[in-house]
Amino acid sequence: MSAKETIGKGISEKSNFIHQIIEKDLSEGKNQGRVLTRFPPEPNGYLHIGHAKSICLNFGTALKYGGVTNLRFDDTNPQKEEDEYVRSIMEDVRWLGFDWGDRLYYASDHFGKLYEFALKLIREGKAYVDDQDAATISNQKGTPTRPGTESPFRNRSVEENLRLFKAMKDGGFDEGHCVLRAKIDMSSPNMHMRDPILYRIMKTPHHRTGDQWVIYPMYDFAHGQCDFWEGITHSLCTLEFEVHRPLYDWFIDQLKEGDYRPQQIEFARLNLTYTVMSKRKLLELVRDKYVNGWDDPRMPTISGMRRRGYTPASIRNFAERVGVTKVEGISDVTLLEHSVREDLNKTARRVMGVLNPLKVIITNYPDNKTEKLEAINNPEDPDAGTREVPFGRELYIERDDFMENPSGKFFRLAPGREVRLRYAYFITCNEVVRDASGNVTALLCTYDPASRGGNSPDGRKVKATIHWISAPHALEAEVRLYDRLFTVEDLSEEKERDFKEFLNPESLVILPRSYVEPSLKDAAPLSHWQFERVGYFNVDPDSGPGRLVFNRTVALKDSWSKEKK
Repeated sequence: MSAKETIGKGISEKSNFIHQIIEKDLSEGKNQGRVLTRFPPEPNGYLHIGHAKSICLNFGTALKYGGVTNLRFDDTNPQKEEDEYVRSIMEDVRWLGFDWGDRLYYASDHFGKLYEFALKLIREGKAYVDDQDAATISNQKGTPTRPGTESPFRNRSVEENLRLFKAMKDGGFDEGHCVLRAKIDMSSPNMHMRDPILYRIMKTPHHRTGDQWVIYPMYDFAHGQCDFWEGITHSLCTLEFEVHRPLYDWFIDQLKEGDYRPQQIEFARLNLTYTVMSKRKLLELVRDKYVNGWDDPRMPTISGMRRRGYTPASIRNFAERVGVTKVEGISDVTLLEHSVREDLNKTARRVMGVLNPLKVIITNYPDNKTEKLEAINNPEDPDAGTREVPFGRELYIERDDFMENPSGKFFRLAPGREVRLRYAYFITCNEVVRDASGNVTALLCTYDPASRGGNSPDGRKVKATIHWISAPHALEAEVRLYDRLFTVEDLSEEKERDFKEFLNPESLVILPRSYVEPSLKDAAPLSHWQFERVGYFNVDPDSGPGRLVFNRTVALKDSWSKEKK
């Protein structure tokens, strides 16, 4: 199902306060009935699951009301921005199932207009050049309960401010020498209204404009104006921007002509258990090699989730489930994993994979015989059909499916016990083979030829069915078992400690010699599979000719919550 179908279906069934605002605007004929949203990432890192929620909200809201969405890169800080991030963001948005059409914008597209707007503010006596350093300006802003102190440069003449600002633009000053500030209210209870900085000097080449500019607008100055020039009707932001809204509106008031104005609406950002969302912290994990890059499957980045095997539909469904509120909270990662299981259960082909192999030799099966047995590809999908799996004298089973001295609740294979092999036969363990150190290396079993297909003609019952792979036909594979990256549920409660102290040492376990059935020989990178009785896996891009690498996407059931209680 497409993004338009899944998002539109979910939104139509479950409203939220943002939709109520938009519906009221539409009923009143506001914005000529237009709905134009935007997704405005800063290209200074890879997108994560919190951004995915915002993508789904912006694009999904526009789809619901027959509108469109702009993709705009708010690229106002050349020191942190790279084309690599631009490309990755575009890939992530497309992968989630959304399309911005011809509505691709950059804040840098508007640098000329922003400069002219700054000149307008100076001419109207609403902006001035301040020669003080950043620390002094910060100290003069006061506190939320104490008014700020006006800059000694606040009352420069319009002519002097114009000359100085043009000199800033022409590279006449060093970085940090001066800034352009708005002249608003140093006694405002809102700290963002106390003469905020509009422009600073940064002699760093920009990823799009090169050396054309040496002054760059602050995010707050650029954001609302870009919304205005692009015709945005509803500017959806996370709650931390709520205190910025009076400044957003102040800039629009100085700029706008006529009745149109974009409306900023804030919603609670996504927080997730066992996860960090800070770009700074994620960058630290990548830079200091605690993970293997931005697309490490343990990362909450969209690229990491894609590599791990999460599907676009599962993330869209998760975003719909967590909803949109004005109250900060933390969502349980098990809800995300449930959404992944729910989608993969419908779409992933079933195969057999043995992670920790133990050899089984069926002593009464002919030496050179191979059978082709029919196996179901997906019981949830009637169109998925069946496949053939080879069966012979020597097999691999999971080591955990055998216990020499079984407990009362263990019903799988043990000496003298009979079990069903999935799609195949009943087998009975008769003898255990050991190496010189006493380790179990193989099981000698017999099979019942009359139980082909896993059915006994005499009606006898067995208490367990296990999976297997024909040893001569098995494909060797590396399996990477991924788990939670952190051991603490809510990392925000551990503010006094380094978040890296809570890294899970078992977040990645590599099994170098597992086996999968031969039908996976040509499995495509990132394709999804359910290893029966084991979990959902996908083919890692590290795979290549003669090498299969699988990532565990998610287990069949949520065992983490129970284990940690």
